[in-house]
Amino acid sequence: MPSTDQLLSAADSALRTLSGAGTASRPCPVPPVAPPALDDAQRRLSGALMRVNHVGEVCAQALYNAQALSTRDPVLRRQFEHAAREETDHLAWTRQRLHELNAHPSLLNPLWYAGSFALGLLAGRAGDAVSLGFVAETERQVEQHLDGHLRRLPDADTASQVIVRQMKVDEGRHAAAAQSAGAATLPAPVRWAMRVAARVMTTTAHRL
Repeated sequence: MPSTDQLLSAADSALRTLSGAGTASRPCPVPPVAPPALDDAQRRLSGALMRVNHVGEVCAQALYNAQALSTRDPVLRRQFEHAAREETDHLAWTRQRLHELNAHPSLLNPLWYAGSFALGLLAGRAGDAVSLGFVAETERQVEQHLDGHLRRLPDADTASQVIVRQMKVDEGRHAAAAQSAGAATLPAPVRWAMRVAARVMTTTAHRL
């Protein structure tokens, strides 16, 4: 069973994530040249895409915190906690960019967090290899999703582009670390279900 300190830490992380109180440990990436002003249509599109990315980071916090809570391996717990700290950077960066775009975070963030936390606990209870496999597959799918956003973001929105590019680099590193730590390959139906669930989430978060 998790210790009281671990449970309190998980609760604190949830409150910080949902309240927007988390702070980045790294400076937010910025383009080398100040970007031009966006018109209203570009701003709305960028705002919707960055809201989806912010939701992804809310879910990442929930997943990593639940998996850190579930494992009995202290080395693996530290790996999950380290990844969660890098995801906190992404969370803060995307929230800052939403503010700059005059866009709001998803109204359903508490629901996304709760669902992702439950999935993280379920993966953790299935064993460390499965839990790591879930991380590796999630991060691979996130990389593909971020690639799609880089193609869809307005050319003028270099401020959002540099954030998404750095996020993509970090997600790839998390996937590689999970693979090196002994991730199991998830069955094809599970990978397909994860893609369907992610599509529902991203489609909804684009609007809400």
